Amino acid sequence: MPIEIIYRNHHCEWIDVEAPTQEDLDFLHERYEINTLLLEDTIDPNHLPKFEQDNAVKFFLTRENTELERTSLNTISDISTKLGIFLFQNIIITVHRMKNRSIYEFKKEVLLPENKEITTDAIALKLALKVMKSFDDESQNLMETMDNVENEIFLKNTNNSNQIRRLYKLKRKSGLNARILNMSADWIDKFKTLQLNDAEVTDLKDKHKDVIADFEHLNAQVTNLISMFLAMSDQKANQVMKVLAIYSMYFFPITFIAGIYGMNFENMPELRQPSGYFFTLGLMAFIALLTFIYVRRKRW
Repeated sequence: MPIEIIYRNHHCEWIDVEAPTQEDLDFLHERYEINTLLLEDTIDPNHLPKFEQDNAVKFFLTRENTELERTSLNTISDISTKLGIFLFQNIIITVHRMKNRSIYEFKKEVLLPENKEITTDAIALKLALKVMKSFDDESQNLMETMDNVENEIFLKNTNNSNQIRRLYKLKRKSGLNARILNMSADWIDKFKTLQLNDAEVTDLKDKHKDVIADFEHLNAQVTNLISMFLAMSDQKANQVMKVLAIYSMYFFPITFIAGIYGMNFENMPELRQPSGYFFTLGLMAFIALLTFIYVRRKRW
C-alpha cells in the first residue's frame, strides 16, 4: 500500500504507511530524516514495545492485539501486531506491517467536526487508547470463553480432553497479553512528555492498569480452573477404581473356593459327597451376600 496522507490541517499532518516496502522506508528516511534502525524496527514482527527518541523524532513502538486466530501461541507476534508512531513537531507518521484496527477506526473519527483542530500529539494519544481498547476487547472475549468452559465442566458435567486444550489455550493467550502490556508501560509513561493535558495522559495510564489487572485476573482464574478440572478428572478416575475394587471383593472369596476345589488331589472327601456341589454353590452365595451387606453398611 502506498504512503497515504490521512489527515491534514494548518498545524497537523498525519501520514500512514501500511505494509511498507524497502523503497517506502528509504523514502521516509530521506524525506523525514528518520533513523533507518527505527524504521527497521517497524517491520520486525517480533520486536518488543518501546519508546525511543532520536533528535527531534519521538518513536513509539506499540503492539495491538490482533483478532487473527493462530494455531501456535509461542511468541507475542502470534496474538499482536505492531504499530509504529513517529512524532515530529507538526507531523505524525504511522507505520504497520498489516491492516491495523486502531488505524482503520480512527481514520473515520479524525474527520469528524470535533477533531477539526486536533494535534499530532492528540492523534498519537487517540491511537494509544485504541491500542489499549484492543486488549480490553480481547480480555472480555477470553473471559466469556472461560465462563462457557466453566459452565460446561460444572453445570453440564462434560469432562473431556477438548476442555483441557481450551483452558490451556486461554492460559497461553492471557499470559502473552499480560506480557505485552507489562512491556508497554515504558512507552505509555512517555506520553507525559507530549503536549497533552494531564487528565488525558492519566486516562491512558488508568486504561493500561485496568487491562493488566483484567488479564492477571483471567490468568489466575484459568489456572485455578485447570487445577479444579484435573482434580475432578482424578476424582472420577478414583470413583471408577473404587467401583471395580468393590466388585472384585465379591469374587475374591468365591475364586478362592473355586481354586481349592479345582485342585487334582485324590484325597478330597468333599468331592464324593452327593450334595457337595450344591453346598459349595450355597457357600459361595452366602459369602457374596455377606460381602454385599458389609459394603452397604460401610456405604462404599
